[in-house]
Amino acid sequence: MRQRRPGLPILIVAPLLVGCASAQAFDGGRWHRVVNGSDGIEMRDPGGAPVDHPFLGGLNLPRPQLADADGDGDLDLFLQERADRVMLFRNDDGGYRWITDHYEELTVGEWFRFVDVDLDGDLDLLAEEPYSYVRYYRNDGGTGPPRYVLAADTLRDVAGEPIFSDRQNIPNAADIDCDGRLDLLIGRLTGTITRYEADGSDEWGVPRFRHVTDFFEDIEIVAAFQGMRHGANTMALGDIDRDGDYDLLWGDFFEAGLLLIENTSGECGRPILRGTPVPFPPGDPVATSGYNAPALGDLDGDGDPDLVMGVLGGAFLPSRTSVDNLHYFEQGVDGDFEHVTARLVRTLDVGDESIPAFVDVDGDGDLDLFVGGKIEPDDSERGALHLFENEGTSSRPLFRARGSVEGIGRAYNLAPAFGDLDGDGDPDMLLGQWRDRVAYYRNDDPGGKGGARRRWTLVDSVAITLTRGRNTTPTLGDLDGDGDLDLIVGESSGALNYYRNVGTVESPSFELVSDEFSDIDVGRRSAPALVDVDGDGDLDLAVGSELSGLRIFLNEGSMEVPSFVESHPIAIELPTYVAPALADLNGDGRLDVAAGGGGGGVVLYLAVRE
Repeated sequence: MRQRRPGLPILIVAPLLVGCASAQAFDGGRWHRVVNGSDGIEMRDPGGAPVDHPFLGGLNLPRPQLADADGDGDLDLFLQERADRVMLFRNDDGGYRWITDHYEELTVGEWFRFVDVDLDGDLDLLAEEPYSYVRYYRNDGGTGPPRYVLAADTLRDVAGEPIFSDRQNIPNAADIDCDGRLDLLIGRLTGTITRYEADGSDEWGVPRFRHVTDFFEDIEIVAAFQGMRHGANTMALGDIDRDGDYDLLWGDFFEAGLLLIENTSGECGRPILRGTPVPFPPGDPVATSGYNAPALGDLDGDGDPDLVMGVLGGAFLPSRTSVDNLHYFEQGVDGDFEHVTARLVRTLDVGDESIPAFVDVDGDGDLDLFVGGKIEPDDSERGALHLFENEGTSSRPLFRARGSVEGIGRAYNLAPAFGDLDGDGDPDMLLGQWRDRVAYYRNDDPGGKGGARRRWTLVDSVAITLTRGRNTTPTLGDLDGDGDLDLIVGESSGALNYYRNVGTVESPSFELVSDEFSDIDVGRRSAPALVDVDGDGDLDLAVGSELSGLRIFLNEGSMEVPSFVESHPIAIELPTYVAPALADLNGDGRLDVAAGGGGGGVVLYLAVRE
């Protein structure tokens, strides 16, 4: 057996490849957000097709809207995945290209709707004013690109009272009776719809609304799920059958599909929506985990409305649609809707709460990517560890999706960490999980025949057990300078657990030193990564968390006796459930920041030279 040279353990970010990274970016430097493959870091699916937006971060709650953001005459795609953030994807020759995560820096609460509120021919914006009121942004862009100005913190009725709209319901508005006054429709948790109609305006020109009814067209949506249920809902209005009036689409928490309520009037001035709700599309209705958010618009430019539908996840096992959750239906000349895709925006997405790790697993001199997930969409009894093999180089990675790693036990919230634990020169794996333990898998692939798809042999299903908590998230590094790999484990409480390796370079044995290591507490769901952040030759700590972002703790002690002191935070926006993986991904000698998160994908920031 080959002997490993003391002091050079193989770490999660493969420091023999990273080298001595500069700390400039971590001390007030600049960062460049990478989303698509235009920055020299690409990804392909198992069939070899490019993934357009690999580092978007994943989608779990995509709330879509369609509007012309740049005045070029076609519909761009807007998505809300997080509170107060609207993403913009520009329509480029029929495909969508990410532009920003925070369109116009608009604050939109939990929902947004493009609506011509003042009926001047351009689209204004309605959004949630916390908690459960209706904020109004007026579009002052004229005939050019939109320019949104906050006109009112909430819409009000004719008596000046704020209009209430449950924040889990997404309302809609249009002039449904063609009388030149906007009608505001608000879905209620009772399954009914409240209708207001614009009636005059205040001294600032903001429309005031007259209450018309709490039972618009006597609509009451009741789902037969475990008894009669009403639920959170969302609506879309549009002339789906092209007969000159507004039809209504309804998505409900307790409804696996979409419901169409057809307007049978045939003329705009007299809406009649009193028929039985019909599953949509008729003849081949969609069925998801429920709480479907529709948006209508002519995406293909043929003059009829098409449909984009986000799946927010309702009463029917939301984990199964944590990846396939942004559907596109194209309307044909015969009026039928054809399902085109369940992933209108293609991105790396393993479901929920992803945890990435970079390591040169096949020994070819570049970093491969592993991503652990919470629950597999097609198997609710386990999570999975996904491999993305680097078929490019150390300076221009091309990650190819290779599927899930075989031989991994059935567990949730898989959290990988890599290092040479048996002294044979290749990286072995510790695997955290939802429970209070960490498993040890040995890398067994004689002669490297498996390439990146290694054979992993379970050595110990309980290499360590936490004193408290769960959601184990391990990272490996030599913290006492004795030439073997020690272990830091994050967990649900937000603290860190330090285990010293009291075994050997060939046979590890981890002994608890502290379950409140360095008094570090990041709130909840600590996710640590040991890496030399400041390039001084010792290991520092980057620690992710559920809600408090990514925190950096520099080692101001030594390689043998570390002392961690919190540094300045990194000025980048990261998702919830941050799980960091720091590595030099483009070969420029600087650490870049990748992070998993609640969306199930990976976000990536490259350090920028000043």
